[in-house]
Amino acid sequence: MDFELVNEMRDYETETSRAAQTQRLTLISDTLRQEFDQRGMYRIIDNAAAANLIAAQKAQQDLRNCNGCELDIGRALGADVIILGWVQKVSNLILNVNIEVKDVASGNTLYTKSVDLRGNTDKSWLRGIHYMVDGIAEKKQQFR
Repeated sequence: MDFELVNEMRDYETETSRAAQTQRLTLISDTLRQEFDQRGMYRIIDNAAAANLIAAQKAQQDLRNCNGCELDIGRALGADVIILGWVQKVSNLILNVNIEVKDVASGNTLYTKSVDLRGNTDKSWLRGIHYMVDGIAEKKQQFR
């Protein structure tokens, strides 16, 4: 799934900063997929087959809090696991990137990861993704 933003600073954002963050969410979503695929950690499934279901669920709530709808999306895609990701923005200096990896058949959480960032830039967000994937690989947490 694509990363979502939990923005505690939304009341202070400009249109320009919102657009930059939307681009960063896409950047790290794509980068996480590429890292997992290139390292052979996960086989990536294109979300396009469930695009309507994803859009309908996202219109109602954040996917990380949808009480099991992510599992329905995973089943629709024929996935073994589904990865939910979100960035929590506390300020322009303090952010964290989170993922939760769930088994689609059982609904059990296989593992979670969180990386703290300092700075709201493309470089810091990407550094966080690379650090996260390195940690998953080092601990051999990936499920294939």
